[in-house]
Amino acid sequence: MSSIAKAKGFKKSKPGLWLSIGTSAFGVISISKDIRKARSESDNLLLLNALVGAAALITGTALLVRELKRLGDDDVLLG
Repeated sequence: MSSIAKAKGFKKSKPGLWLSIGTSAFGVISISKDIRKARSESDNLLLLNALVGAAALITGTALLVRELKRLGDDDVLLG
């Protein structure tokens, strides 16, 4: 199995999904900084950008959690 195939397989595995969710958590830090900066500067465009980024982050995390649940449903040991 090539290293590229292994990497693609890891992305769809439970540890890979948990890693993706963890890295998404770091995005929250950046978005919260952007929101604080936008509010302090009264910059509506920057605030809108941060809110759209937050919505994308929430949606992406929800998709990852759904995929994680699907993997759990396929697990015979989990019932």
